[in-house]
Amino acid sequence: MPHRRAVIAMLLALAASPALATSEHQYGKNEYAIILGGKAPNGKLSVAAHGGGESGSDGFRIYLMAEPAHRKLMTLDDINDDNILDSAPDAFHAAWSADSRDVAVSFRSERHIVTLNIYSVDGARAKLLDGPDLFRDVTGRTVDRVNDADMRTSVPVFTWAAPRRFHLTDFRVFTADDTALADKLGPLGKASKRDGGGNTIQFSAQADGEILPNGRIRMGKPIPGKFEDLP
Repeated sequence: MPHRRAVIAMLLALAASPALATSEHQYGKNEYAIILGGKAPNGKLSVAAHGGGESGSDGFRIYLMAEPAHRKLMTLDDINDDNILDSAPDAFHAAWSADSRDVAVSFRSERHIVTLNIYSVDGARAKLLDGPDLFRDVTGRTVDRVNDADMRTSVPVFTWAAPRRFHLTDFRVFTADDTALADKLGPLGKASKRDGGGNTIQFSAQADGEILPNGRIRMGKPIPGKFEDLP
């Protein structure tokens, strides 16, 4: 998975121009295009995208595929035309564990909002796990594009440390009238004044995690990550 700073740069570049606001692809009828990093290390599986219409977003889905036959096994839960911004296969990023038993898929659901899904793979089946959320761990609440319009940026970056073990960074930007959120976040938060009034609140944390045999995810204690010099 790309470094967080590179991901943020990509998001800002995409948002800067209406022509590049979304990354689209017009799929052929039987075209199931493997996403970035989508080939599993064991060579027997892959993750591929397919959609309809001129923009490629009609009925868009991500599929677990059998290789080398490139045969559909199943659709991956929680990635569809309701929660994606882009449709091009290279706008979706997969990170397979070394043993090909787990895969993390990240994609934009809004211009500056990246969604991270983690799946446990058993043969021809992929199960969506209850993914890690460092902001929830710190504040006790879940924030997403639906329930909090004040979250302007969210960029989780996932990297495998070993099979079943990973490292997660979680970077978010909020707007707020006061600095109460930053005060609550402590060393994981940073407040700065916005031009025109109000505050920008950054949340930056990182932690190690582990996928347990029962499919639950156990996270270590979050520590501060890097903060950005935002305009």
